[in-house]
Formats: sequence, structure tokens, C-alpha cells
Amino acid sequence: MALIAGLFGIITIKSGGQVLFGDDSSRIAAGDYVAFVLWFNFIAGFAYIIAGIGIALRQQWSVWIALCIAIPTLFVFALLGWHIFTDGAYELRTVAAMTLRSTVWTVVFALSYRYLYNVKNEERRIS
Repeated sequence: MALIAGLFGIITIKSGGQVLFGDDSSRIAAGDYVAFVLWFNFIAGFAYIIAGIGIALRQQWSVWIALCIAIPTLFVFALLGWHIFTDGAYELRTVAAMTLRSTVWTVVFALSYRYLYNVKNEERRIS
């Protein structure tokens, strides 16, 4: 899980950074990207890496970082839906990527909560 989170972050920063800060060919290749989604994902990529490190170190705070990624991701996904509903330009791959991100971070939160938060609290009660 930690490896997935970290790699996901690195890939997100790299791909988002190319479109945001790269040359015109990167922006053209991205097509009808949705700026607020792109900026959110780029910034969130740094949080992905922090969460991955915390999960690798088995730190309980990483559970809350994962939640603080999952909830805004779902919110931005809903905003993307509204953008599409109101006839905004978009790429189908953006919908696919947000579906993947929403799923991954919901699962990362649920699993990290179960294994890092609940298990550690149970261990404290037993000892």
C-alpha cells in the first residue's frame, strides 16, 4: 500500500507538472484538461508521497492523511461531474483517472484505518 501511494504521487506530480509547467506540446497532448482538476491532483501528489511514507513507517497519522486525500478527491470528482453536466470541455481519461484516484484513496484510507489505527489501538488495550 505504501509503495502504491508513493509511486502514485510521483507519477501524479510528474504528469501534472508536465502539463502545468511544460511546453505547449504537453498541453496540446493533454487535450481538454480541466484546470481545477489538474491543479488539485498535482498538489495532492505531494500528499500521496507523505501518506506513503507514513504508511511505510506504520504511523497512525498516515491514516488521517489518507482520509484528507480521499474526501477532497471525491469532492473534486463531484465538481468534475458538475463541470461535465454544465457542458464543460473535458477528456474521458480525466473521468477514468478521477475514478481510479477516488477508488484508490478510499481503499487506502479503509485499509490503513483497519491495520494501522484499529490494530494499534487494540494492542494498547491488551497491554
